[in-house]
Amino acid sequence: MDVTAIFQQILNGLSIGSVYAIFALGYTLIFSILGIINFAHGAIFTLGAYFTYTLAGGAFGFNGLLANARLPFALPFFLALLFGSFLSGITSVLLEKIAFRPLRQRGSDPLLTLVSSLGAAVAIVNVIQYLVGAEIYTFPDTIYGNLPAAINFGTSDRPIAIRTVQIIIFLVCAVMVALLTYWVNFTRDGKALQAVAEDATTASLLGIDPERYIVITFFISGALAGLAGTLVGSSVSIAGPYFGIAFGLKGLGVIVLGGLGSIPGAVIGGLLLGIAEAFVPSEYSGYREAIAFAILFIMLLVRPQGLLGRKSIQKV
Repeated sequence: MDVTAIFQQILNGLSIGSVYAIFALGYTLIFSILGIINFAHGAIFTLGAYFTYTLAGGAFGFNGLLANARLPFALPFFLALLFGSFLSGITSVLLEKIAFRPLRQRGSDPLLTLVSSLGAAVAIVNVIQYLVGAEIYTFPDTIYGNLPAAINFGTSDRPIAIRTVQIIIFLVCAVMVALLTYWVNFTRDGKALQAVAEDATTASLLGIDPERYIVITFFISGALAGLAGTLVGSSVSIAGPYFGIAFGLKGLGVIVLGGLGSIPGAVIGGLLLGIAEAFVPSEYSGYREAIAFAILFIMLLVRPQGLLGRKSIQKV
């Protein structure tokens, strides 16, 4: 493999790794404040893509309760993306009230919360399928305006062509990571969120309302999932109600690789996983899905806390 091909694969890996990073950030935020994995995150990812598709004027197929339905208006894609992400965040907040808060208030075992989130994921996916069927939906080619289909980062005789949508995904990831990092580390609400994540009881004694910041965390997590789902849907397609499940499983590999609860770790883990997948030879592409789980297994053996994670301290 020559230098041009290597550079091409690195760029391809960074683009898909950006989606993994945005997705894993939602996992990381909830884990950092509640210490649990939200298995419904993949379903919110799927729901966000459907929200944006609907708001952008997309029509549904011949199956489901909403067969052949479409809204009487169509928003510009980027406006639909914002509203779709917002609705995903609201859905995540409702999920917290229904599936997480009752168990948390009763002091239930964290394992029950995992089961509850898994049940919520199955319910959301089945509701989507009941409403709009299992057809594949695609966004129009013109959603990004008159931008070229691909941009050449090489020369005319040694081209390194990257799809424009992949570049947009990478740039959106960079912006979201920068904004989230700034908010968490340099704003009053971000400091309060860190205090709740460190010790909710002590934070409440200092006048911080833990429940408020848990709701904020779920909203941001859901909005990020919806954003990632739409970006993937615009790049390939919305491959039915279950298309977020694979990303949910890969997200687990990303946060284990980067370190549970670490925002920089989620970003680095996502990019590394994307690059690793990009370098899988085409003849072995059927095994590409196993990369995330192989990395997860190796990391658990070698460094259980992840690249940027901290060892947990057992209090006795």
